[in-house]
Amino acid sequence: MKVYTKKGDQGTTQLIGGTRVPKSSLRIEAYGTVDELNSHIGLIRDQDIAQEIVEQLLEIQDRLFTMGSQLAADPEASNMKLPDLSNVDVENLENWIDKMDEELEPMRSFVLPGGHTTVSYCHIARCVCRRAERICVDLNADQPIAPILLTYLNRLSDYLFVLSRKLSKDLNATEHPWVARM
Repeated sequence: MKVYTKKGDQGTTQLIGGTRVPKSSLRIEAYGTVDELNSHIGLIRDQDIAQEIVEQLLEIQDRLFTMGSQLAADPEASNMKLPDLSNVDVENLENWIDKMDEELEPMRSFVLPGGHTTVSYCHIARCVCRRAERICVDLNADQPIAPILLTYLNRLSDYLFVLSRKLSKDLNATEHPWVARM
């Protein structure tokens, strides 16, 4: 199978189900941003971090591929059986967040992104996750999507923030609190 088909040369792409849409459509923007997020998470996973976190990130990447397949399907034209996200996937994120949070000092202010390259990668992924969430909210207003997708993205951004704090601790990086100038 060739990587290129030439079918998209005029600015359209095919959804699962056969419908052709502009590459600039909100649905394409949604799953494209989820794909971008997945790549950033792969970058975090490639760092020198604990194996337990690597395994969590692999699970998250799998779930993001599932999300991408759901977003790439035309809900009116696709009969293809696709994998689903479930409440268990959200609960996994919550359990991982709670476990990491037990090791961390309570937050007393916002923290500035940075302190270590790996921590910065987490913050970038968190921002991309929030963008994916905003795009999916917009898509949902016009073309309803499974509510679990929005829940998962919301919780994943929380996970990525707590992961940034956990990795700051693990890597002995300094967290810089944001102090508002008044």
